[in-house]
Amino acid sequence: MIEAELKAHVHAPEAVTRHLDERAEARVEIHQDTYYDWPDGSLEKRDQELRVRTVHGRDSVRTVLTFKAAAVEKASGSKPEHETRVEDSQEAHAILHGLGYVPAIALEKRCRNYEFEARGRQMLATLVRVPEIDGTFLEVETLVDEDDVAAALDDVRAVLAELGIGQEDLTRETYTSAVAIHRR
Repeated sequence: MIEAELKAHVHAPEAVTRHLDERAEARVEIHQDTYYDWPDGSLEKRDQELRVRTVHGRDSVRTVLTFKAAAVEKASGSKPEHETRVEDSQEAHAILHGLGYVPAIALEKRCRNYEFEARGRQMLATLVRVPEIDGTFLEVETLVDEDDVAAALDDVRAVLAELGIGQEDLTRETYTSAVAIHRR
């Protein structure tokens, strides 16, 4: 499946939060992400991502292992995504280390997730704050087959517009890049 996703800077987070609260109940979580790569950085060079994410929710903690292949749609950066839940986060990290991967960067994301249907699609909207970087971001995504990416992105843009997010607010900057720059 392809994660058809757009990310934007949010200039009025309170207003966007109100609009999203009208659509669905928020699920508040903290994501602790560790991105892995080969020592030579070849995953990043191929536009691929390998991540272990531990999600701390109100009532639970879960860990997922994610691989994202290179973007299939360059303007948005939408990528094929393969994800599975893992039982033990420390073992997942140990397996990746054992295979020769090294942590490229680790970061924390504070998220308000909203799941709802719009334009006949299941959507996930996530308001994101990363303590190390300024600003609030909004990610809106839906999972689709590769032949449906363009139409899905049009639907995501429409949802963003309904939330007061314009084309000029969109960004392709990654949290990993922004955090790496901040740490320098």
